[in-house]
Amino acid sequence: MTVNDPALLAEVTAAFNAYERALMADDLPAMDALFHDAPTTNRFGVGEVLWGIEAIREFRKGRGGSPQRRLGHVAIAVYGEAFATADAEFFREGAERRGRQSQSWVKFADGWKVVSAHVSLEGAGS
Repeated sequence: MTVNDPALLAEVTAAFNAYERALMADDLPAMDALFHDAPTTNRFGVGEVLWGIEAIREFRKGRGGSPQRRLGHVAIAVYGEAFATADAEFFREGAERRGRQSQSWVKFADGWKVVSAHVSLEGAGS
């Protein structure tokens, strides 16, 4: 198995960056296009657990946009020809806690899509 084929790594990095731009602009159609359209696609956030793409869409519609943030360290890795992970730390404007984001990406016929995502804040929890 090839790890981090340069062409595939460039594709996933471009998709990751497109998602970040869409998130900061609250571009719902662009975000939706980058998540796999399936009931098996999940997103766990700081305060929500979303099972399936429909739950993710409903959450985004009612959210009113993501808090603005800047990225810190980003690590993207591609395994084989169709699976990748993207892990990033982020810092929200006006907040001191570091955030963490993990995404699993799969390459489908229509491009790279997030199939699982997890967002958390350092020190959050009980």
